[in-house]
Amino acid sequence: MTTHNSQYSAETTHPGKQESSPAPTAAGTTASNVSTTGNATTPDASIALNADATPVADVPPRLFGSFVEHLGRCVYGGIYEPSHPTADENGFRQDVLDLVKELGVTCVRYPGGNFVSNYNWEDGIGPRENRPMRRDLAWHCTETNEMGIDDFYRWSQKAGTEIMLAVNMGTRGLKAALDELEYVNGAPGTAWADQRVANGIEEPMDIKMWCIGNEMDGPWQVGHMSPEEYAGAVDKVAHAMKLAESGLELVACGSSGAYMPTFGTWEKTVLTKAYENLDFVSCHAYYFDRGHKTRTAASMQDFLASSEDMTKFIATVSDAADQAREANNGTKDIALSFDEWGVWYSDKWNEQEDQWKAEAAQGLHHEPWPKSPHLLEDIYTAADAVVEGSLMITLLKHCDRVRSASRAQLVNVIAPIMAEEHGPAWRQTTFYPFAEAALHARGQAYAPAISSPTIHTEAYGDVPAIDAVVTWDEQARTGLLLAVNRDANTPHTLTIDLSGLPGLPGLGTLALSKAQLLHEDDPYRTNTAEAPEAVTPQPLDIAMNATGTCTATLPVISWISVEFHG
Repeated sequence: MTTHNSQYSAETTHPGKQESSPAPTAAGTTASNVSTTGNATTPDASIALNADATPVADVPPRLFGSFVEHLGRCVYGGIYEPSHPTADENGFRQDVLDLVKELGVTCVRYPGGNFVSNYNWEDGIGPRENRPMRRDLAWHCTETNEMGIDDFYRWSQKAGTEIMLAVNMGTRGLKAALDELEYVNGAPGTAWADQRVANGIEEPMDIKMWCIGNEMDGPWQVGHMSPEEYAGAVDKVAHAMKLAESGLELVACGSSGAYMPTFGTWEKTVLTKAYENLDFVSCHAYYFDRGHKTRTAASMQDFLASSEDMTKFIATVSDAADQAREANNGTKDIALSFDEWGVWYSDKWNEQEDQWKAEAAQGLHHEPWPKSPHLLEDIYTAADAVVEGSLMITLLKHCDRVRSASRAQLVNVIAPIMAEEHGPAWRQTTFYPFAEAALHARGQAYAPAISSPTIHTEAYGDVPAIDAVVTWDEQARTGLLLAVNRDANTPHTLTIDLSGLPGLPGLGTLALSKAQLLHEDDPYRTNTAEAPEAVTPQPLDIAMNATGTCTATLPVISWISVEFHG
């Protein structure tokens, strides 16, 4: 996770930057003329799966991952609060656990993030009363180490999630990574594995996916490195970890964001050097409405089209990974792990960081750093939810290369779940598009043919108003259509034709299971502790015939999901 020094937080484009030509449309998308009918009662867009449609790829379960970092109240006051009325014997909040299960999270990246680059994993094991307190240089906080890998493993068992474990490449490196690997995955009989058993976890944790550091190119990162320095370091660590367990899946740090001066070349340098022992490269991208303070219309329209940037991001990193493969005469593709993505109003954090730096510069300070303060607790709008729905569509449409993703973060910190100390937990607006995809996107993903009116954006030129993806589980005969209207000014009515799905009889036997719409006349409307259901998806009034065709009207700034079965 980038901090102040990133300026634009792995985001779209720099302020004032304009594309010299319209941004390319997504695969399978064509642009038509803008509708002149304000109420869009006449269909002006279409989504279709032709009989010869080729799937993008199978939908990987890890695409619906999330991220828990020791940052603010994500851990303490989020997943862990021993004094909460719903807390279990481990101190885990059951109300939060219930929402995590409802969200459908499959895999959780832990424990950072910037936090991991100054973290001693050994501090978080064994009896809590013996664990040391440490200063966290990333977020200027005191870390109590009440939660560590043992505790998070127990939490993940209850949540039903896989763990993606990050290791410290900032202040540590090879030996610490190997010791941690032995601790969590080793069979009893060696020193670190026996220590795990003594701490109450007899069986190996079987953690397969490991992030080798975090954002190591960022000058805000403890121990940040040049591309060449990190390439050499990750090559050694990945090689040694694969010697210990050849079945591991290892993630190298990619650039911290598309705004970094070495974006693309960093990935090529690192992956070329360490290709043989790497399986993934990380991608980080956050987006926000730059005009949210003044509610500027042009800024909102750019924000709604954020997935255009994500599409370019995926193409750039995929190309760098392919060049690394060719340089090594390799046969495997390095997959993308989009292990930080979502909406983050980083300008708010930058203001806090500026204030902290100004105060810290006025001499030496000896006051204690705070414990789990309120940081990055963005409250999301209906428009934010539509953008996240759009980003999820993009990830699904590129799941041939994006084989893992972590929506950052899970609780309280730029999160779909909020939790009050000693109080309730509730769903943010962004909860709903993620949960719908996580719970119902199965089988194969398809990028349908889309005919759409265009919208003008200052950042990306003219782009399609409508975007969509379809998933279809032929064996279970269940499917999902996700679509967005990214137009801030005009509703659009689209015809949907799913008759080309594989495995359907000649006449077709599709039926509607559920259809819902997320839209608010006020796109800035939010959910709060006082009004936790102010923004929720509503039933979408459509009728699907047996051949899988229907018509749906999408209001401005809206997201829909259509579940169907054969």
